[in-house]
Amino acid sequence: MKNRIYLLPETGNFYKANLHSHTVVSDGKLKPEESKEIYKKHGYQVMAITDHRIYKNHEELNDEEFLALAALEVDINEVSSDRLRPTDKTYHINLYDTKPEYERERKEKGICPERRYEDFDYINQYLEEMKELGFIACYNHPYWSLQNYDDYKGLKGLFAMEIYNHGCEHDGLYGYNPQSYDEMLRLGNRLWCLATDDNHNGYPFDNPLCDSFGGFTMIKAEELTYSAIVDSMMKGHFYSSMGPEIKELYIEGNELVVKTGPVQKIYVMMDATRCYRKVAAYGETLTEARFTLDGNENYIRVECKDENGLYANSNAYFLSDIGAKEIKRNE
Repeated sequence: MKNRIYLLPETGNFYKANLHSHTVVSDGKLKPEESKEIYKKHGYQVMAITDHRIYKNHEELNDEEFLALAALEVDINEVSSDRLRPTDKTYHINLYDTKPEYERERKEKGICPERRYEDFDYINQYLEEMKELGFIACYNHPYWSLQNYDDYKGLKGLFAMEIYNHGCEHDGLYGYNPQSYDEMLRLGNRLWCLATDDNHNGYPFDNPLCDSFGGFTMIKAEELTYSAIVDSMMKGHFYSSMGPEIKELYIEGNELVVKTGPVQKIYVMMDATRCYRKVAAYGETLTEARFTLDGNENYIRVECKDENGLYANSNAYFLSDIGAKEIKRNE
């Protein structure tokens, strides 16, 4: 039997997560307990309540079937004012606490960054300080933030970035950012990608503009505990989605094997003009694809699209990091 390198773990369970959410603690419309109740009814087991500039550990929401991650969203605006104008650029960064018991009082007093927009040295130093406090950082919605390559190319130390933000999709059809993710990867950055809601719930749940339940992250972990979930997050044991499932993902010999729910297209993206692809015939669907790797791929990531135009994305995997760099076509 050929050796397998599992990109998504072979064992464990998938837990559905919304890792970007707002409540009445900042500018959302739902109380934290209301947000938990409705998301739990929709099959979610994990939620990060990332209220603006306010760190909270909502441990009172935890039960055997639901886990709330301690978190917040910070910003660094182009201008010094706390009030963001529609034409101002801004960094929005989610901070997820991997050690909520560590320095809790300091975190609750306030850990927001200074308003030093163009200072990459300061921003990266701030991210390093947050890492020392136990946080992992996600760079949010670059398109909504009016940012381009020059604004994010110097960011270091990120755990992930949003490839899809459902609230931003409603704001201006600019929630999906695969190009920004690839640009960061082409610079050699090792970071994962998330799909989130960024829900504020300004519309009823039955309204087409409701910003809940549109972007989610499927985390594979051995159990639904705080330590197991954050460990899987840090290791990239998850995929992001607007709807489609990625059930299995591994390299077997010199083949990448992808197993999914019903989709129309399965593509393998990389740092090249080429990509590997498998497309279903009209009226049919795919649930599996195998792609022969030649060993010259720097990184690979899987992108699936279903009949509704919804995407699922794997994380990016650099072959040199996963022990697969010596793959050859004639293996």
